[in-house]
Amino acid sequence: MCDFAVKLTRTPDAMSEADIEGLRAHELSDEQILSVVLITCQFNFSNRMSMALGIEPPPGRSEALRRWLTGPARDHEWLKFSDAEGASGRGHAATSS
Repeated sequence: MCDFAVKLTRTPDAMSEADIEGLRAHELSDEQILSVVLITCQFNFSNRMSMALGIEPPPGRSEALRRWLTGPARDHEWLKFSDAEGASGRGHAATSS
């Protein structure tokens, strides 16, 4: 997912069906792939808007994200992987953090 998001961010014109198929090979559903795309695009939009206008994110924004990643995000199995599955690049099970 991270490689996909980086490619979409840095070279969006180079995206191809093979990139989508790469996520499917990691057992992501079309809904999950759409979520990855939307989250990446929203982050890029917000980041560029803030940078262009010189807007500083509100205090505590990083803490709110950290709380989400260690709280509600844990309920989304597709966002997680174990060390064993991460090594093979497949599957989605609980993390050990």
